Amino acid sequence: MSRVVSLGTSLAAMLAATVAGAQTASVLRPAAPPVGGVTVVQKAPVVDGRLADDAWAGARTFTGFVQRELHEGQPISERTEVRVVSDGEALYVAAWLYDREPQRIVPGEKVRDVSLVSADYFAIVLDTYLDRQNGFMFATTPAGIEYDAQIVKEGEGGGVSVTGQTRAQSGSMGGFNLNWDGSWTVATSVDSAGWYAEFRIPFSTLRYGSGSVQTWGFNLARGIRRLNEDAYWSFIPRQFSLYRLSRAGTLEGIRVPTQRLATLTPYALGGSQRNFAVDPRFRTTHEVGADAKYGVTPSLVLDLTYNTDFAQVEVDEERTNLTRFPLFFPEKRPFFLENAGAFSAGTPQAVDLFFTRRIGIDTSGTPVPIRGGGRLSGRAGEYTIGALEIVTEGLAGRQPANSFSVARVVRELSRRSRVGVIAVHRAAIDSAWNRNSTFAVDGRVGVGEKWTMDWWGAKTVTPGRAGDDLGYSARAVYQTGDWNHNARVLQAGSNLNPEVGFLNRTGGYRFYDMTLMRLVRFPELKWLKQWNPHLSYMGYYGLNGFYQSGRIHVDVTELELADGGRIGPDVNIYHEGLTKPFTIAPGVVLPAGSYDYPSPGFDWTFRPSAPFSFVLRGDFGPFYNGTRNGGNVTFSYRRGASFSGSLLVDYNDVRLDQGSFIRRLIGTRVSYFFTPRVFVQSLVQYSDQARTWNANARFAWLGTAGTGLFIVLNDGEEATSYFDWQRTQSRSVVVKFARQLAW
Repeated sequence: MSRVVSLGTSLAAMLAATVAGAQTASVLRPAAPPVGGVTVVQKAPVVDGRLADDAWAGARTFTGFVQRELHEGQPISERTEVRVVSDGEALYVAAWLYDREPQRIVPGEKVRDVSLVSADYFAIVLDTYLDRQNGFMFATTPAGIEYDAQIVKEGEGGGVSVTGQTRAQSGSMGGFNLNWDGSWTVATSVDSAGWYAEFRIPFSTLRYGSGSVQTWGFNLARGIRRLNEDAYWSFIPRQFSLYRLSRAGTLEGIRVPTQRLATLTPYALGGSQRNFAVDPRFRTTHEVGADAKYGVTPSLVLDLTYNTDFAQVEVDEERTNLTRFPLFFPEKRPFFLENAGAFSAGTPQAVDLFFTRRIGIDTSGTPVPIRGGGRLSGRAGEYTIGALEIVTEGLAGRQPANSFSVARVVRELSRRSRVGVIAVHRAAIDSAWNRNSTFAVDGRVGVGEKWTMDWWGAKTVTPGRAGDDLGYSARAVYQTGDWNHNARVLQAGSNLNPEVGFLNRTGGYRFYDMTLMRLVRFPELKWLKQWNPHLSYMGYYGLNGFYQSGRIHVDVTELELADGGRIGPDVNIYHEGLTKPFTIAPGVVLPAGSYDYPSPGFDWTFRPSAPFSFVLRGDFGPFYNGTRNGGNVTFSYRRGASFSGSLLVDYNDVRLDQGSFIRRLIGTRVSYFFTPRVFVQSLVQYSDQARTWNANARFAWLGTAGTGLFIVLNDGEEATSYFDWQRTQSRSVVVKFARQLAW
């Protein structure tokens, strides 16, 4: 550790010296967050994107947008006006997004929840409890897509990054739930003066406190992609994002209804499938089920599910694993994604104390039928609460039928601070001894704008595993416009066993994590957005002090470009301590011992908003006692708002003293969008590590809240290359229809 501290001290001194070389542009910072009001109308506007209704004529205008990027603190470069009205049933938002170069508006793809970085966009954030920490986000693009999400803890998940993982896959889990789908509508139009967006957000889609007239946290954002410009109604400094709800403005005079939400979503499913290893012929399947939702109060919702099905959910993306530890795959199933942030506890990707993929999916990734269950979630006074009960079927010879129970309570404290408790329990239905429980307390403390501290402590109870079953973590973050630092310590006891969670390695360990980053801007360089020299260290140590694995990451050349790209070489110094032989590939066994090696790397993200773009990561040089050369690249192509495709190539040529091998992974995506709600998508993947070729094709005609008609085809083959199939493993076709009925 002394070597790391010395290196960190040297880098910090060097970074501080860069201040003299950088210039600071004049920044116009509003003195206080703005306040706006809702105009009450008797006749609701027609949501058609044209903004010609009389309802908009007398509404208050929201203007004064201020840039976060590319020129922090400066007024937005294009005229932007927003109006907000309500008819007592829904909130209506209209945006006039003028543009002096309408031919250069970037419409983006037509798919729901597509990344907003690749298109012009307009977004709304609603902090309905005015707690300055949690809220809802609704957005659209000129293509008229629906983009919605839940924000928890100002979008900060505090996860642990994993080697080879993209920035989007790590560090933010638990704080921003993009997979939540609400019931709302939006329409857009484009003409010679710019583009326009019109939203209808029913109050029944939102959760809010008591009182017929309310005040909410509120912010608006506009992105102008050709300028790589992001501007907000309530100014937020560049070190934070739109999720920084403590920086949001205020919306007053919101008259909310007293009626309670009640919906029923039945589904019917039919299909044919065959597992070629055990089934002599195709089997026909027929299923019916339903989800129900009832608003116990305007802020507390009961969800019930019977014979839960997720046939329409996209399959997991294949990944290459050159480590001796399990990979983390995110949750994608809709029932478990709604209000997922309320149940989040622990450290994502390291020690998740509750991980919903442990329910209804076995350790090999095979679906386990869910009989049914219920969930109560929302707010009761000053408390965020969540309760979950799910019962699953058993799989003969593999696992018994189980009951899963979760209880969660969080108390929001002062600004950006909270404390909570969680209890998780799994019990086999036919055995009193086959059970597991996790109990934990966690919290967050925000000190001013710059400091954030997270912590948790946990204990598990497993019959036959007594003693050393505790775990804890503490993390501190310091964030300004010039610096971004964090430090963390985490310990997992040798018998810590959160079975309904995710533990990235067993046997007990201590984990240390530290990052120092300097953010430097040169306003005179129009092509450069920011220079981010940084140093980080992460290390895993056994409870006996044995150095299990670690990485020192040095990157003094990372550049964020004005066009949204990113480029820079780096160096990673790895340590791997093997207490026993490690089979890294069939027939290739690394002996026990300590391995230290440097590995040069290179990152390049090329013009993410352009029709053609790519993201590249390369790693070269030493690897254990040999070498590894390779990496991965994803090429993406977009034609207008209707067609998009991508090609992922992951290639690693590994040569060790004990033998050599090559790992190949190929993934292709093709999507065509007839409208934002009617589309066809395909994902085809080949992995030589798994020796499989898998294809997943989906046609969807969406209704509201992710319901509609789905046709899904799956094909799994044993393969030796992308085009060389050896043996069919499984095939299926499923047709599913679901519709939401509301009262």
